[in-house]
Amino acid sequence: MRVVIAEDNVLLREGLQLLLSSSGHEVVGVASTGPEVLPLLLEHRPDVAVLDVRMPPAFRDEGLRAALAAREQLPDLPVLVLSQYVEETYAAELLSGGARGVGYLLKDRVGRVDEFLDALERVAAGGTALDPEVVTELMQRRRDHPLDGLTPREHEVLGLMAQGQDNASIAKALLITERSVHKHISNVFAKLGLPPSDTGHRRVLAVLAFLNS
Repeated sequence: MRVVIAEDNVLLREGLQLLLSSSGHEVVGVASTGPEVLPLLLEHRPDVAVLDVRMPPAFRDEGLRAALAAREQLPDLPVLVLSQYVEETYAAELLSGGARGVGYLLKDRVGRVDEFLDALERVAAGGTALDPEVVTELMQRRRDHPLDGLTPREHEVLGLMAQGQDNASIAKALLITERSVHKHISNVFAKLGLPPSDTGHRRVLAVLAFLNS
Protein backbone atom coordinates (compact mmCIF):
# COMPACT_ATOMS: atom_id res chain seq x y z
CA MET A 1 0.00 0.00 0.00
CA ARG A 2 1.02 3.61 -0.60
CA VAL A 3 0.86 5.53 2.68
CA VAL A 4 1.10 9.18 3.73
CA ILE A 5 2.08 9.86 7.36
CA ALA A 6 1.34 13.09 9.24
CA GLU A 7 2.95 13.13 12.69
CA ASP A 8 4.93 15.87 14.45
CA ASN A 9 6.74 13.58 16.90
CA VAL A 10 10.01 12.68 15.18
CA LEU A 11 10.50 9.33 16.94
CA LEU A 12 6.96 8.14 16.25
CA ARG A 13 7.06 9.42 12.68
CA GLU A 14 10.30 7.61 11.91
CA GLY A 15 9.07 4.54 13.76
CA LEU A 16 5.94 4.44 11.61
CA GLN A 17 8.00 4.82 8.45
CA LEU A 18 10.27 1.94 9.47
CA LEU A 19 7.37 -0.27 10.53
CA LEU A 20 5.39 0.31 7.34
CA SER A 21 8.40 -0.06 5.06
CA SER A 22 9.49 -3.29 6.74
CA SER A 23 5.92 -4.60 6.38
CA GLY A 24 6.01 -4.15 2.61
CA HIS A 25 4.22 -0.80 2.36
CA GLU A 26 5.50 2.33 0.61
CA VAL A 27 5.57 5.64 2.49
CA VAL A 28 5.06 8.17 -0.31
CA GLY A 29 4.84 11.33 1.80
CA VAL A 30 5.50 12.62 5.32
CA ALA A 31 4.14 15.76 7.01
CA SER A 32 5.15 17.25 10.36
CA THR A 33 2.72 20.22 10.53
CA GLY A 34 -0.99 20.64 9.92
CA PRO A 35 -0.77 22.95 6.85
CA GLU A 36 1.41 20.38 5.03
CA VAL A 37 -1.14 17.59 5.24
CA LEU A 38 -3.85 18.46 2.70
CA PRO A 39 -1.46 19.42 -0.17
CA LEU A 40 0.50 16.22 0.47
CA LEU A 41 -2.63 14.05 0.32
CA LEU A 42 -3.90 15.73 -2.82
CA GLU A 43 -0.50 15.34 -4.48
CA HIS A 44 0.06 11.67 -3.69
CA ARG A 45 -3.53 10.34 -3.35
CA PRO A 46 -2.34 7.45 -1.18
CA ASP A 47 -4.07 4.15 -0.51
CA VAL A 48 -4.37 5.21 3.13
CA ALA A 49 -3.35 8.18 5.30
CA VAL A 50 -2.10 7.88 8.90
CA LEU A 51 -2.67 11.21 10.65
CA ASP A 52 -2.04 12.59 14.11
CA VAL A 53 -5.03 14.55 15.52
CA ARG A 54 -3.05 17.38 17.14
CA MET A 55 -0.26 18.94 15.10
CA PRO A 56 1.60 22.25 14.85
CA PRO A 57 1.08 25.12 14.78
CA ALA A 58 -1.73 25.17 17.36
CA PHE A 59 -1.72 21.51 18.52
CA ARG A 60 -5.53 21.39 18.55
CA ASP A 61 -7.16 19.35 15.78
CA GLU A 62 -5.13 20.23 12.70
CA GLY A 63 -4.68 16.62 11.62
CA LEU A 64 -8.36 15.80 11.94
CA ARG A 65 -9.38 18.96 10.05
CA ALA A 66 -6.96 18.05 7.26
CA ALA A 67 -8.41 14.54 7.12
CA LEU A 68 -11.97 15.85 6.85
CA ALA A 69 -10.95 18.40 4.21
CA ALA A 70 -9.12 15.74 2.20
CA ARG A 71 -12.14 13.44 2.26
CA GLU A 72 -14.27 16.22 0.82
CA GLN A 73 -12.00 16.32 -2.22
CA LEU A 74 -11.04 12.64 -2.18
CA PRO A 75 -14.20 10.92 -0.85
CA ASP A 76 -12.71 7.43 -1.05
CA LEU A 77 -9.50 8.30 0.79
CA PRO A 78 -9.06 5.88 3.73
CA VAL A 79 -7.92 7.67 6.88
CA LEU A 80 -6.51 6.23 10.10
CA VAL A 81 -6.28 8.91 12.80
CA LEU A 82 -3.96 8.59 15.80
CA SER A 83 -4.48 10.32 19.14
CA GLN A 84 -2.65 10.45 22.44
CA TYR A 85 -5.87 10.30 24.45
CA VAL A 86 -9.44 9.08 24.12
CA GLU A 87 -11.29 11.98 22.53
CA GLU A 88 -14.79 10.76 21.72
CA THR A 89 -15.81 13.94 19.90
CA TYR A 90 -13.04 13.52 17.34
CA ALA A 91 -13.90 9.87 16.81
CA ALA A 92 -17.58 10.67 16.34
CA GLU A 93 -16.86 13.48 13.88
CA LEU A 94 -14.60 11.31 11.78
CA LEU A 95 -17.13 8.47 11.71
CA SER A 96 -20.19 10.63 11.06
CA GLY A 97 -22.16 10.60 7.83
CA GLY A 98 -21.72 6.92 7.06
CA ALA A 99 -18.02 7.32 6.24
CA ARG A 100 -16.15 4.30 4.95
CA GLY A 101 -12.47 3.57 5.35
CA VAL A 102 -11.95 5.37 8.65
CA GLY A 103 -10.16 4.51 11.86
CA TYR A 104 -9.36 6.10 15.21
CA LEU A 105 -6.62 4.56 17.35
CA LEU A 106 -4.67 5.60 20.40
CA LYS A 107 -0.95 5.98 19.76
CA ASP A 108 -0.16 3.21 22.23
CA ARG A 109 -1.80 0.84 19.76
CA VAL A 110 1.04 1.44 17.27
CA GLY A 111 3.36 -0.46 19.59
CA ARG A 112 1.14 -3.51 19.22
CA VAL A 113 2.35 -4.08 15.70
CA ASP A 114 -0.07 -6.82 14.61
CA GLU A 115 -3.10 -4.88 15.89
CA PHE A 116 -1.96 -1.68 14.22
CA LEU A 117 -1.25 -3.30 10.86
CA ASP A 118 -4.56 -5.16 10.99
CA ALA A 119 -6.40 -1.88 11.66
CA LEU A 120 -4.50 -0.15 8.85
CA GLU A 121 -5.35 -2.84 6.33
CA ARG A 122 -8.99 -2.91 7.44
CA VAL A 123 -9.29 0.86 6.96
CA ALA A 124 -7.51 0.73 3.60
CA ALA A 125 -10.04 -1.89 2.47
CA GLY A 126 -12.93 0.44 3.33
CA GLY A 127 -13.67 -0.89 6.80
CA THR A 128 -13.72 0.69 10.25
CA ALA A 129 -11.19 0.47 13.08
CA LEU A 130 -12.09 2.07 16.41
CA ASP A 131 -9.80 1.82 19.42
CA PRO A 132 -11.09 -0.60 22.08
CA GLU A 133 -10.64 2.08 24.78
CA VAL A 134 -12.95 4.45 22.90
CA VAL A 135 -15.54 1.69 22.59
CA THR A 136 -15.21 0.89 26.30
CA GLU A 137 -15.81 4.52 27.28
CA LEU A 138 -18.86 4.75 25.01
CA MET A 139 -20.30 1.56 26.48
CA GLN A 140 -19.68 2.71 30.05
CA ARG A 141 -21.42 5.98 29.28
CA ARG A 142 -24.48 4.13 28.00
CA ARG A 143 -25.41 2.48 31.29
CA ASP A 144 -29.09 2.34 30.43
CA HIS A 145 -31.68 -0.38 30.16
CA PRO A 146 -30.90 -1.67 26.62
CA LEU A 147 -27.27 -2.39 27.47
CA ASP A 148 -28.23 -3.86 30.83
CA GLY A 149 -30.32 -6.39 28.94
CA LEU A 150 -27.30 -7.88 27.17
CA THR A 151 -25.61 -11.02 28.44
CA PRO A 152 -21.87 -10.86 29.27
CA ARG A 153 -21.09 -12.63 25.99
CA GLU A 154 -23.29 -10.22 24.04
CA HIS A 155 -21.42 -7.32 25.68
CA GLU A 156 -18.15 -8.81 24.42
CA VAL A 157 -19.53 -9.26 20.92
CA LEU A 158 -20.93 -5.71 20.90
CA GLY A 159 -17.55 -4.28 21.90
CA LEU A 160 -15.68 -6.15 19.18
CA MET A 161 -18.34 -5.33 16.62
CA ALA A 162 -18.10 -1.61 17.46
CA GLN A 163 -14.33 -1.78 16.89
CA GLY A 164 -15.02 -2.91 13.32
CA GLN A 165 -14.16 -6.59 13.73
CA ASP A 166 -15.82 -9.00 11.32
CA ASN A 167 -17.50 -12.26 12.37
CA ALA A 168 -14.39 -14.36 11.77
CA SER A 169 -12.22 -12.06 13.91
CA ILE A 170 -14.82 -11.98 16.69
CA ALA A 171 -15.06 -15.78 16.64
CA LYS A 172 -11.27 -16.07 16.87
CA ALA A 173 -11.04 -13.56 19.72
CA LEU A 174 -13.78 -15.23 21.77
CA LEU A 175 -12.91 -18.84 20.80
CA ILE A 176 -16.41 -19.55 19.49
CA THR A 177 -17.84 -20.48 16.10
CA GLU A 178 -18.89 -17.92 13.49
CA ARG A 179 -22.39 -19.37 13.70
CA SER A 180 -22.45 -18.48 17.40
CA VAL A 181 -21.18 -14.98 16.60
CA HIS A 182 -23.98 -14.47 14.07
CA LYS A 183 -26.54 -15.57 16.65
CA HIS A 184 -25.13 -13.22 19.31
CA ILE A 185 -25.11 -10.30 16.86
CA SER A 186 -28.73 -10.95 15.96
CA ASN A 187 -29.63 -10.94 19.66
CA VAL A 188 -27.70 -7.70 20.24
CA PHE A 189 -29.42 -5.90 17.39
CA ALA A 190 -32.83 -7.12 18.53
CA LYS A 191 -32.27 -6.04 22.14
CA LEU A 192 -30.94 -2.62 21.10
CA GLY A 193 -33.78 -2.07 18.67
CA LEU A 194 -31.42 -1.76 15.70
CA PRO A 195 -32.32 -2.97 12.20
CA PRO A 196 -30.40 -6.13 11.26
CA SER A 197 -27.65 -5.72 8.67
CA ASP A 198 -25.41 -8.18 6.87
CA THR A 199 -23.00 -5.39 5.91
CA GLY A 200 -20.17 -5.14 8.42
CA HIS A 201 -19.57 -1.42 7.96
CA ARG A 202 -23.24 -0.52 8.29
CA ARG A 203 -23.62 -2.51 11.46
CA VAL A 204 -20.58 -0.76 12.97
CA LEU A 205 -22.12 2.61 12.19
CA ALA A 206 -25.46 1.51 13.66
CA VAL A 207 -23.79 0.42 16.88
CA LEU A 208 -21.71 3.60 17.14
CA ALA A 209 -24.80 5.72 16.53
CA PHE A 210 -26.53 3.90 19.37
CA LEU A 211 -23.58 4.27 21.74
CA ASN A 212 -23.26 7.99 20.92
CA SER A 213 -26.96 8.74 21.38
